[in-house]
Amino acid sequence: MNVRWAVLAVFAVHGAVSGSLAARMPWIADHVGAGPGRLRWAVLAVFAVHGAVSGSLAARMPWIADHVGAGPGRLGVALTMPAIGAMAAMPFTGRLVARLGGRRATRLLLAAWSAVLVLPALAPNLVTLCGALLLAGVCAGMSDMAMNAEGVAVEKLLGRPIMSGLHGGWSVGGLLAGGLGALLARAGVDARAHFALLEAALVVLGLAATRRLPSATAAASAPFALPRGIVLAIALVGFCACFAEVATADWSAVYLVRVLGADQASGAGAYAGFAAAMTLGRLTGDAVVHRYGPVGTTRVAGAFGTLGGLLVVLSAAPWVAVVGFALIGLGIATMVPLVFSAAGRTGQGTHAIASVATVAYGAGLAAPGVVGGLADATSLTVSFAVITALVAVVALSARVLRFDLQSG
Repeated sequence: MNVRWAVLAVFAVHGAVSGSLAARMPWIADHVGAGPGRLRWAVLAVFAVHGAVSGSLAARMPWIADHVGAGPGRLGVALTMPAIGAMAAMPFTGRLVARLGGRRATRLLLAAWSAVLVLPALAPNLVTLCGALLLAGVCAGMSDMAMNAEGVAVEKLLGRPIMSGLHGGWSVGGLLAGGLGALLARAGVDARAHFALLEAALVVLGLAATRRLPSATAAASAPFALPRGIVLAIALVGFCACFAEVATADWSAVYLVRVLGADQASGAGAYAGFAAAMTLGRLTGDAVVHRYGPVGTTRVAGAFGTLGGLLVVLSAAPWVAVVGFALIGLGIATMVPLVFSAAGRTGQGTHAIASVATVAYGAGLAAPGVVGGLADATSLTVSFAVITALVAVVALSARVLRFDLQSG
């Protein structure tokens, strides 16, 4: 009990310090200036806050499941709700950004995504949990689209690639928040108290970060339409990349245990290797894109990812497969960020980003079930052969992601 209150006290102090810093952020920004280079740090903070909300939810999901008495099957139904909410809301984000402007829309949507964090923990039963996660998905999807549009806008202003690093910042935010959640869970801290304190800090930090975003983001005012032409081509590349990413994340550990006979700890190591390599690839990807361009980067990254997939499919030793999963993570790290960058430069503004994201994230929603169904009909090895083929398709379609880094 003493440990619980001690951790809560530390967390409260942390939130108070964060809030105080955020409250004085306007003065600090004015004091040091807010040139174009600092726009990158502002939008990076937005991505990190978004990732922190996701990481916190993931880390405390076992507590939430126990709280509502949901077993694996019932929890699986609940966990489809965020994706459904996100996909339903994404097509309308472009019009909202056009109406409010990029900075204002991002501020509003990021605050909403942070504010709904506590709702799943407050749900008393499975039905209300599904409703809370559906609403969370709406806020997550719309804020995701708005912040990616801001990222593309800042990338254009700077004239150099930053999208890979921004997505890396999202991963770091999720990793840190997930780690904090794991520590608080181990200390027996109630998720409701955890989320209530954290969401307050994240709302304030998000508001502070969005103050320095561009005030206007290019966005057409036309209603959402299914992607066509170059936008459709970019969306299909995004479909392949997102499918491979989500499928590998969800099934890498299972593959190592069920196909190669590894123990549970080694299975967890497969996912850890994949996630670590992908985070590293995103944090370093901007420098690679700056040097070799989006097409060259996609080709080389796709080759690494394809090689990794072949190692997984052909390996007989668990450690070889772990190396393969790491190569897949490294290979697909820059693909989704480059898809967003390419979509944002089609001249169709946020609507292109929303169209591409709806298709790509639809792949993420379908991937776990498709891989499982295919494995039941054939084998997990065949499923990963398909994943490897999709990574190769991205590499072969690299020209679709061609854009001028200096173009506005």
